[in-house]
Amino acid sequence: MAMTVCIEAFELYRFFHAGDSETLALRGVSLDLAAGEMVALLGESGSGKSTLFNCLAGLDEPDGGHVDLLGERLTRRPEAQRAQRRASGIGILMQAHNLIPSLHLADNMALAMQIAGKPDRARAAHLFEQLGLTGHTSARPAQLSGGEVARAGLAVALAAAPQVLLADEPTGEVDAATEALVLAVFDEQRAAGTAILIATHSEALAAHADRVVRMRDGRIVDV
Repeated sequence: MAMTVCIEAFELYRFFHAGDSETLALRGVSLDLAAGEMVALLGESGSGKSTLFNCLAGLDEPDGGHVDLLGERLTRRPEAQRAQRRASGIGILMQAHNLIPSLHLADNMALAMQIAGKPDRARAAHLFEQLGLTGHTSARPAQLSGGEVARAGLAVALAAAPQVLLADEPTGEVDAATEALVLAVFDEQRAAGTAILIATHSEALAAHADRVVRMRDGRIVDV
């Protein structure tokens, strides 16, 4: 039985210009993620991973190619449409984190759910418990350790039960025990049918994935 494709990139190109210099960040990248699949994206700094994430999330527009989310075009749509589809269908955890510094963790979670139109107190409590944050819901991000902020960012990324999760280095600031806890969360999300793409340098995360995709110089070089 064919697996349902949740998000698909078709021949993505992205160029950046600085004066007379041109950087080719993406050079014809094609990638798809199926429901319940976890894919690890590996590559050195500058390989194009972050640019690919931004294009997949609709945060940036490719210069060529396009992205389809749940069978509908995401690329080259009005920003309001992209934002709405992103809020309801894509969970995003970037290295810069996705928490509003002035809000408590509980309020960050509530805001993400409100934007997506999916308020769910039980889900919020479950995610905080899963990620060991139940005692920190009234804390602001600046009051947490780096590892706690990373886990809180993951909880907020999963707030609206997205069909697609894009996570950039989700375990970059956590110890081995916490990494195992995060892996358990990913397993639960996979079982629920979430498609997960993780940019990581963690061998444990890569070994846990269904597929490993490698990038170099803006291209996928090994699948």
